[in-house]
This record gives sequence, C-alpha cells and structure tokens, in this order.
Amino acid sequence: MVGGAILRKLEARKPGGEQPELLTRTSSELDLTNQSAVRDFMQAEKPDVVILAAARVGGIHANNTYPAQFIYENLMIECNVIHQAFEAGVKKLLQLGSSCIYPRDVPQPMREDALLTGTLEPTNEPYAIAKIAGIKLCESYNRQYGVDYRSVMPTNLYGPGDNFHPENSHVLPALIRRFHEARESGAETVTIWGSGKPRREFLHVDDMADASLFVLGLDRETYDANTAPMLSHINVGSGSDVTILELARLVAKTVGYDGRILTDPSRPDGTMRKLMDVSRLAAMGWSARIGLEDGIRDAYTWYLENRQAART
Repeated sequence: MVGGAILRKLEARKPGGEQPELLTRTSSELDLTNQSAVRDFMQAEKPDVVILAAARVGGIHANNTYPAQFIYENLMIECNVIHQAFEAGVKKLLQLGSSCIYPRDVPQPMREDALLTGTLEPTNEPYAIAKIAGIKLCESYNRQYGVDYRSVMPTNLYGPGDNFHPENSHVLPALIRRFHEARESGAETVTIWGSGKPRREFLHVDDMADASLFVLGLDRETYDANTAPMLSHINVGSGSDVTILELARLVAKTVGYDGRILTDPSRPDGTMRKLMDVSRLAAMGWSARIGLEDGIRDAYTWYLENRQAART
C-alpha cells in the first residue's frame, strides 16, 4: 500500500523536473528476507536512494496470532536491505516504521523522545521491537559511516492498496469490508472488537507518501534534506484522533449501512490511545491534507473498484 503510493507520487512528478529512474521489485520477484538475494539485487542495480516500505504488518489479531513471523520477517527485511544498501554505496535511505514503537503508557501525544522510555504494548511487542531495531540500525550506520539513513514513524495508514482480509487487516479496512458486506446482506447488527473506547489516529496513504519524500529530501520545492540536520526518526500523522466507535459510525455512514453497531468488550482493546506528536514535522513545513471523512470515501471507492484484485 505505502510503496505503491510512493511510486505513484514519484511517477507523477512535474514534467520538466528531475525524473529519477525507478527500480522496484514485488515480493514474488525479490524475497527481502533472503540475504543473498538482496545482496545480488543491490550490487547489480547500485541504487542512489533506497526507500524501504516493505514489512509484515497487520492488526491486533494478526500480531497475536503470528508473533514469530512478525519479529523474524521484519528484522530480516530491515537488516538485509539497510546493510546491503550500505555495501552497495547507498548514501541516502528512508525506512518506514510504526507508531507502535512507543511505550504503552507514554504521555499523549507521543513525542519522538519517548522511544525506549517504558514497556511496550504486549499485543504488538514483537513487531514493535523489530521496528525499533530498524531505527537503531539507521542511527548506527549514520554514526559509524556518515551516511544519511532516516526513519519515519507513521500513524495508522489506510487507502488504495490496503489489506481487506477479514482477520489479518488493520481496523479501518476491516471495518470498510464488514460494513459493506453487512449492507449487502441486510444484517441488522455489526459487532466491533473491544469496548469501542480506544482512540486512534489515521493518515491517508497518499499523505504518507508525500511526507516520506518530503523527509527524504526529494520534495525540493519545500524542504532540502541535504542542508537539514540529520534525523533519527520522525513522527508522521494527522495530529487528531477518534474513538474506534466513532470510526465505525463514520465508516457505516460512508458505505450506507444503517443497522446497529455493537461492541464486544471480551475482545482486546490494545493501547487506549495512540496519537502522534507531529510538531517536529510541522515545524519543518509539512502537514496532512486529506481529512478522515474524505479519505475513507476514497478508500471505499478503491475497494469497490478493485475487489477482485484487492487483498481480501
């Protein structure tokens, strides 16, 4: 999802501007957990810039069900890509992390300096540890070798290309699918996991793509990373949040479902609030542009138009 959005933005650069040669591989073409395969790719292509958007991701159910896969695959992807990029002479790299790197009980909104100040949320700890390792990998290569490897920590992302699997997806695409199917079947009720009280922040993937290129320094019109101080990691979000129940009601309205929405407190809530402090990025000159209601409408339209090809 994120990689696709970044690629679309790069392909849509203004005519007459610098048009980079784009080198991409799908997961079926290049297994990023395979060290030798990644080494061969990097040595053959010798890229100037690397953007690492690949990861094993999912919601609470997926994190609880596949903890070994989440920590192993994400660690291997990060280690292989970052190290082999360095071995191939790459000076500029951007890797995407996650807001789950911050402690469970961190003060809200979550600042970048809250990293490693407390205990992680148990439901996604393996994934969070892998993403923290990615940040520290970039920091360490910067410190030892003088390269410019940066990490951006997005809040909950959604939009075109999302995963709509009924069990392994994140909350927003899962709700889009469930309410759509409930409307089609005429179901009188839809039950959502947990109490509905946790608050979450959401960012459209096109905004995330824009922010990624901005931080990396490829958006020359507003920010030049070549003259900016080296960054460790930086939060990317919308700066506002909603409860899960409020989100469910908004999705129901968008898809046209008018039945009852029930909660299931026997299911885990996860962290009660996760809101990013995005003041650092705002001070650099970037802010989100796509509102949640418009974003959900866009994501639902994409889902309707791509149901045969979507991850379901």
